[in-house]
Amino acid sequence: MLLTITTTQSPATDLGYLLAKHPGRAQRFSLSFGAAHVVYPVAQDDRCTAALILDLDPIELVRGRQSDSGSEGLLDQYVNDRPYVASSLLCTAISRVFGGAMNGVSRDRPELAATAIPLEAHLPVLPCRGGEPFLRGLFEPLGYEVVAERLPLDERFPEWGNSVYFAVTLRRVCRLSELLTQLYVLLPVLDDDKHYWVGVDELEKLLAKGAGWLDGHPARDRIVERYLKRDKRLVRQAISRLEAEEAPDAPALEVASEEDEHRLESQLAAAAPGEKPKRLNDLRTEALVAEVRQRRARSVIDVGCGDGKLLAALLKERTIDRLAGTDVSWRSLDVAARRLRLDTLSESQRERVSLFQSSLTYRDARFAGFDLACAVEVVEHLDAERLPAFEHVLFAEARPATVLLTTPNREYNALFEGLPEGRMRHKDHRFEWSRAEFEAWASGVAERHGYSVTFTGIGAADPGLGAPTQMAVFTNGGAS
Repeated sequence: MLLTITTTQSPATDLGYLLAKHPGRAQRFSLSFGAAHVVYPVAQDDRCTAALILDLDPIELVRGRQSDSGSEGLLDQYVNDRPYVASSLLCTAISRVFGGAMNGVSRDRPELAATAIPLEAHLPVLPCRGGEPFLRGLFEPLGYEVVAERLPLDERFPEWGNSVYFAVTLRRVCRLSELLTQLYVLLPVLDDDKHYWVGVDELEKLLAKGAGWLDGHPARDRIVERYLKRDKRLVRQAISRLEAEEAPDAPALEVASEEDEHRLESQLAAAAPGEKPKRLNDLRTEALVAEVRQRRARSVIDVGCGDGKLLAALLKERTIDRLAGTDVSWRSLDVAARRLRLDTLSESQRERVSLFQSSLTYRDARFAGFDLACAVEVVEHLDAERLPAFEHVLFAEARPATVLLTTPNREYNALFEGLPEGRMRHKDHRFEWSRAEFEAWASGVAERHGYSVTFTGIGAADPGLGAPTQMAVFTNGGAS
């Protein structure tokens, strides 16, 4: 069983400081089921590779344990793939041998431990019970480049077909602690097994190691289920706590409701005699649909689509050949599916639209290939430190020709009755921008990624405070 970790960050031999293992020595560590060895096959200034080799003792692994599967199960204890494949046994070795590095601790290079560096992990035999799509679905949203080669059952007999094992290389610029903790969580998820009993302490371990990345991962629920060996009680607890962590830590705020917005619109919006002023959400939808028509977009994705109101309006546009909606919440996607009546659409209509779960702060190949992307009242729900990740995913990776992005105008809040100064419109908003702040952020995004950007307001505008919603229209590649 083998894991190699390589860096080209000069001087690359500083990897020894990060792992707390000297490149000039071979080291051995005793484990309850065998021994782990650390060696450096390459240790140069421009490239350094550390190898963790696990030498498994199958007798020690099953000593004192009883099989409940009869004689066949007893044989499986001694004749199996455990000595050769990356599994929870390797994760135990990572924790034992590289525990300090996994926790982000380096006595001699603390600044390097906190720095993102180019890293490559190679696993020559990795079980992927779920296949290559599942493998990629675990690592690519975290920003890894994945190279996977499926291994045959037996090279001597190609007619036997392929195995469930892959030779896998993962590349990413990140902190070493991120690489190790994500391997620690995801390797047993791919193997869909663990060599030890799973209890409440394993739930706590999952939440600790998954902090900062698991809550928004598109495959969060499947990761939790497999990591906790499908223990329904533990899975429910873990998902409940992860969803609670998504909520803001700020105290409850007084919230301007949709009725407040509608009342204010009634005061400020012009309407024809006998007509009621439109709600702000309806005005946003109309403005976005108008922009989509003007751009003549044939494919549109709504990132953070929520309950699908915009998707329902866009589905009526016959010029759109492909329409997609994505959200981190399964519940929202279920509501969107019912709103779109996906189960009753004609076959031709059903082929036009798709819904899928994903997070806006993790790379996802499914975001790419669209003419236009809508991000409607989304950014204000993200923590400020996650905005660069959102920017990279949408503008650097997906790169649609046009992005329509809306967010509240904080200055307009002064017109909401019952909303104290400094309070936000909704308890889940992490921030709200003034017009100047929004334009500064959006202009920076456009400059960094080769877009141009224009700004407009949505809703009845106050002469001094502007419109309740502000929209940025990003275009690239000469799109008009």
